[in-house]
Amino acid sequence: MRRIALIFKRLALYLTVAVLGFVLGAVALYIYWVRSGPSLEIWHTEELTAEFTREKADEIRTFDDYRGLEEKLFAQLDEIIYARTESGPALNLARYSTGSAADPHRWEPNWNRSFELPAKNPAGGVLLLHGMSDSPYSLRALGKVLNRHNYWVVGLRLPGHGTIPSGLKTITWEDMAAAVRLCMAHLASKVRKDTIHIVGYSTGAPLAIDYALSALEGVNHPLPASLVLISPAIGISPAAVLASWKVMLSHLPGLEKFAWTSILPEFDPFKYNSFTTNAGDQVHRLTRAVARRVESRAASGSIGNFPPTLVFLSTVDATVSTASVIDNLLEHLTPNNHKLVLFDINRRNVARTVLISDPGPLTARLMDNAALPFSLTLVTNANPESTKIVVRRKGPFSKVTSTEPLNFAWPTGTFSLSHIALPFPPDDPLYGLHPPQKTDTIFLGQMPIQGERGLLRFSADWLVRLRHNPFYELLESRLLEWVNNANNQ
Repeated sequence: MRRIALIFKRLALYLTVAVLGFVLGAVALYIYWVRSGPSLEIWHTEELTAEFTREKADEIRTFDDYRGLEEKLFAQLDEIIYARTESGPALNLARYSTGSAADPHRWEPNWNRSFELPAKNPAGGVLLLHGMSDSPYSLRALGKVLNRHNYWVVGLRLPGHGTIPSGLKTITWEDMAAAVRLCMAHLASKVRKDTIHIVGYSTGAPLAIDYALSALEGVNHPLPASLVLISPAIGISPAAVLASWKVMLSHLPGLEKFAWTSILPEFDPFKYNSFTTNAGDQVHRLTRAVARRVESRAASGSIGNFPPTLVFLSTVDATVSTASVIDNLLEHLTPNNHKLVLFDINRRNVARTVLISDPGPLTARLMDNAALPFSLTLVTNANPESTKIVVRRKGPFSKVTSTEPLNFAWPTGTFSLSHIALPFPPDDPLYGLHPPQKTDTIFLGQMPIQGERGLLRFSADWLVRLRHNPFYELLESRLLEWVNNANNQ
C-alpha cells in the first residue's frame, strides 16, 4: 500500500510539474507573441494631461469649462504629436501627419471635438453620446437633422477620445459618466428639462442608461424625456473579463504592449484603429454595473418610470449581443412605449450553408413571444426570393403581427448590416457608398481593394465590414418621429 501511495504521490508531482510547465510555456509564448508585434508609435506612448476626468469635476463645472479644457487638450495634441510627426506623400494616409488626406484638421469643423448646435425657440434638447474609440463624428448626421427640426443639440466628445489612442489607456467609464452629467445640466439650462433626449451609440448607450437610472434613484439629474439606443453595448464579453490583469501587467518593464489589444496604423481621422486593453475593461465594467443596477431594481418587479426607450440593432453584431439587449434591459422595463427595431440579414443573398450562425431562430422566437413588454419591428426581406424590404410589427404582450412594404431593397453584394454601420447615411463623406466630389480627404467607405493576402497591415475583415446603413433613412425618420411624440406625451 505504501508503494502504491508513493507511486500516486510521484504521479501527482509529475502532473503538477507538467501542468505548471505547460502554463509557464504558454505564458512565455504569449509574451513573446505580444512583444514581437507592431512597434508602438508616439500616439501609443505619449500622454495628454489636459483631459477631463471626474476628479476635475469640481473645477470643470460647465460645458463651456469642458470645451475650454478641450482647447488646451487639442493644443497639446498639436504640440506633442502633430509637430513631431513627419509629413509628405509617403505619409498621405497617416492621421497624425499634418496635411495628409487623413488629417482631421482638413475637415471643417473638426468633428473630433465636442460640438453644439443651438436652436431658436427649441422644441427640446438632444445629447449625442458616441461609442468607445469613436468621436462625435459618428452621430453628426443625426445631430444635424435634429437641429434642422429645431432641437438644441450637443455632441459630446467623451474623455479619452478624438485625440490619440493612448487617451484610452487610463480613462474610466466614471470619467465619461461625469462628462455626461455635465452636458445634461448644460442642456437643462437651454431647454425645458422634460424635453431632453439622449441618443447613445454603442458604448454611449449604457452611459445613457446609467444616467437614467441615477435620475430614477433620486440623484439631482433631469430625467430624460426618452432614450434612443443605437447598436447598444449591453452585455458582457467573456474576453473583457481578462482585460484587468493585462492592464496591470502592462506597467511592468518590457510588457508595455500588454496595454493594447490591437496596434494598427492610424488612418481614420475620427476613430482610433488601435485599441487599448483598458478600453475593453471599461466597457466590461460599465455594462456589468448597468446590468447589476437593472437587475437590482427589477428584483421587486419591472422597472417603472424608466424613460421611453427606442433601440435600433442589427440581428448580427460582432461587438454586442442582441440577446443581452433584451435580457439585460428591455424585458425588465414596465411597458412605457418601449420599442425595438431589428435589422435582419439579407435572406436573398446569404445561404445557410455559408453562415456560421443564423439569427433567424432568435427573431422567430421574439416575434412569437407574447410576453415581451415592448413593441418589436423586424426589418427584413419581403420573402427569401426578393431583396425588397418590409417591416413586420407586433405590439407589447402580443403575437399579432402586421406587415408593411417599404421603398427599400438590399444593395447588391450586401449580406447584413454591422455594429458600426447604423448611424451613417449612404452619402456619408467618410464611410458612405461613394466618395464625395472633394478628393483631398481620405474615403473609407466602399473600397474596391484587391491583391495578395498578408501584404497590408490590417485584416481583410476591416475591408469587408459595412460602414454605412443602406436603410439610414428609415432609422432617421423613426428617430425624429420618436422624439417628437415623446415631447407631446
